[in-house]
Amino acid sequence: MKNLQNIFVLIIFLTLFQTKIAAQTPAKEINEQSQSWVSINSTIRLNKKIGIIADLHMRSKHFLGDPGFYFARVGLDYWIKENITAAIGYGNMWVAPTKAAWQHYAEEHRFYQQIQIITKVGKVGLLNRLRNEQRWQEKIVNDQFIHEYKFTDRIRYLMSLNIPVFKNPHYPSVILSDELAMQFGKEVVYNTFDQNRIFLGVKQPISKSLSFDTGYMLLFQQKASGFQYDKNHTFRLFFYYTPDLSNKKLQLL
Repeated sequence: MKNLQNIFVLIIFLTLFQTKIAAQTPAKEINEQSQSWVSINSTIRLNKKIGIIADLHMRSKHFLGDPGFYFARVGLDYWIKENITAAIGYGNMWVAPTKAAWQHYAEEHRFYQQIQIITKVGKVGLLNRLRNEQRWQEKIVNDQFIHEYKFTDRIRYLMSLNIPVFKNPHYPSVILSDELAMQFGKEVVYNTFDQNRIFLGVKQPISKSLSFDTGYMLLFQQKASGFQYDKNHTFRLFFYYTPDLSNKKLQLL
């Protein structure tokens, strides 16, 4: 009986302790803003097994008002099967200052590995992509470089649906996708959840190897503090350049 009383007292103590901690936790803060995101994403297939990846991205804050980041990525793609590819590569990002008076861009070095599977469910195209990234993000204090980097390992999972609306393949289709990103590392304390990106738009082919999609993306990101979030209403315009040189004919367009 005494043991039960001790357990009961311990439970009450822990409950009161957790309640006190919860009361000291700042309330959730959500910062809503508008963005635009434009990119060109290319995969050049050199032969039946090997290809080259090269992407360029530009994201702006306050729609087109202020720079957000610039990002360049390269990589090697390997066809395991016609619908399954594996890739490795490197990306470099330049992140604009977060305060108006600051001038220095923070640099990020990123290595990545991914596997991508493309299938069909009926007439609907289904893309699944799992990507792992090792990121070194430059630290800036009071608009000064301190020559230190924050390391994180980030895992991203993307599922994208390409839904045909018309029988003619040259007409636009509907794109619905969601990508979840989780991060890990010594300095990741309060935001293991990094961000989630939901996109709804249309995809339009231009030629056999060139297309684009455009639409609305809701990007929800947790900040390092754990209680602050960015809710970004984003206009997205992505171009895709995918020439296939595996048949030894220059099918650039």
